[in-house]
Amino acid sequence: MSAALRASLSAPSGPAIEADLRVQHPGFTLDVSLRLPLHGVSVLLGPSGCGKTTVLRSLAGLGPTQGRAHGRVRVGEEVWQDDALGLWRPVHERPIGMVFQEPSLFEHLTVQGNLDYGWRRVPPAQRRLRHDDVIPLLGIGHLLQRRAQGLSGGERQRVAIARALLTSPALLLLDEPLSALDAARKAEVMPCLERLGQTGVPVVHVTHALDEAARLADHLVLMRDGRVQAAGPANELWTRLDVPLAQHDQAGAVLQATVVAHEPAQSLSLLQLMEGGGDALRVWAGPVDAPVGGSVRLRVPARDVSVSLSRAADSSILNILPAVLEDMAEDGQGGVTLGLRLRGDELGASAPARTGPRLLARVTRRSAQHLGLRVGLALHAQVKGVALLRG
Repeated sequence: MSAALRASLSAPSGPAIEADLRVQHPGFTLDVSLRLPLHGVSVLLGPSGCGKTTVLRSLAGLGPTQGRAHGRVRVGEEVWQDDALGLWRPVHERPIGMVFQEPSLFEHLTVQGNLDYGWRRVPPAQRRLRHDDVIPLLGIGHLLQRRAQGLSGGERQRVAIARALLTSPALLLLDEPLSALDAARKAEVMPCLERLGQTGVPVVHVTHALDEAARLADHLVLMRDGRVQAAGPANELWTRLDVPLAQHDQAGAVLQATVVAHEPAQSLSLLQLMEGGGDALRVWAGPVDAPVGGSVRLRVPARDVSVSLSRAADSSILNILPAVLEDMAEDGQGGVTLGLRLRGDELGASAPARTGPRLLARVTRRSAQHLGLRVGLALHAQVKGVALLRG
């Protein structure tokens, strides 16, 4: 990550997870410096072998070099490791919950027995999460009397997460918890992962799947070859043209929205993209499984966004949103990626500078030249309703 990019991304304020780590393997070196917020879900995203799991294991005190990684780890006010001071807290003294790709349950116990094992590990005075907090969250109430050996992969993973939470950890570490599951089981577990923020336990989640990161990340860390490429609030990174994500064929924006209404006869839902934005930033999407007033997260791929200089009156496109072209970059393959800032008011000479979230759009170089696109230009972003998907 360049110094300019690192400086321009906002670091989390307040208590944080700080990790400066160096791990040497034959042919591979991990060298990272991280500052993650001590709340919400931080996602480490990158290809296999880039060092994501090594970071996670190092946070846990399970580093591969004689049981440890070299460097410094601080969680809030507690220092778990500082080689310069000779400080090292072993894994059994770190208040973590950890869930691996393959959940390690006690096969001879029931689900209730597995949960009770995690609960009993914590002295009563330190218990912050109860069974009644965790069981409904993970949707496992109907499984309590079943033996672990008879559970499906998705059920096993939900039980493993629940057991980890019942240790009332200061930090929950998830190492690709969906990677061993088929599509149906992933769809079963994903909503549970989305609800983990309700526990108040900070989560560090490792994945190589961009769509998974889009649904879960509050804070995002992009990794490659043992280094951090970029890190910061997820809603900033998804649409930054100077971040590698913008060059990805699945590049796009991730937006928060509130459900305004459902139209069952049309198989559509009406969503508000920003508070106080008025009708200009309301969008139609396919039916959303959330109540009116509920919050949802949407992903809008750049390839599904086009632009026009005027608002089309006879278009089949459901969502035509006023915007300003903030930045643009060529992709080297005849295309141009546009960074668009949505506006909460129809554009005009006297329009106030009320702004909304960013979108990305992909156009050809020929289209960019034909439209005379330039930074600062007022235009309209056209988004198909079917492009607005939950997650």
